Amino acid sequence: MTRAFAVFPTAIGACGLAWTDRGICGAQLPERDATATRTRLMRRFPDATESEPRAVAATIAAIRDLFAGVPDVDLSTLPLDLEDVSPFDCRVYEIARRIPRGQTMTYGEIAAAIGEPGLARAVGQALGRNPVPPIVPCHRVIAAHGAIGGFSAHGGAASKHRLLEIEGVRIAYTPRLFT
Repeated sequence: MTRAFAVFPTAIGACGLAWTDRGICGAQLPERDATATRTRLMRRFPDATESEPRAVAATIAAIRDLFAGVPDVDLSTLPLDLEDVSPFDCRVYEIARRIPRGQTMTYGEIAAAIGEPGLARAVGQALGRNPVPPIVPCHRVIAAHGAIGGFSAHGGAASKHRLLEIEGVRIAYTPRLFT
């Protein structure tokens, strides 16, 4: 199986995609700059070759539009190659992919939707391992009672808050300050 990757600019910074002939196998939200995004992708996919993204040009355009605030962008039908992802995580991602732009679900709601009530924490862990954000829009999954919850991408919860704001979701967020 041949893997390729590309790094591309968006309104929120340089993102990256990795793909095979079966679909997208990895996505990288922006790191501090394009070099850091590229380095992260190369670490995640050491067998991938940086390539011209002809095969994923439509996906890149859709991600750019999403981050530019273009309404009605739908990434839910893009082909994915999640061969190395556990069945539980795939079930979580299937539900998360159904969350429309501008809406959210809680970790507990996803747990219930997959028939595993009480596994909200496991859902959060699965989303923390999400190999293809924003195609699996883990930023749309929030904690109970409207709290923003965690986010494993660069920038943490502040990045999650920014992505939700781009989609028109208003959630109170107070950054934690450490002294």
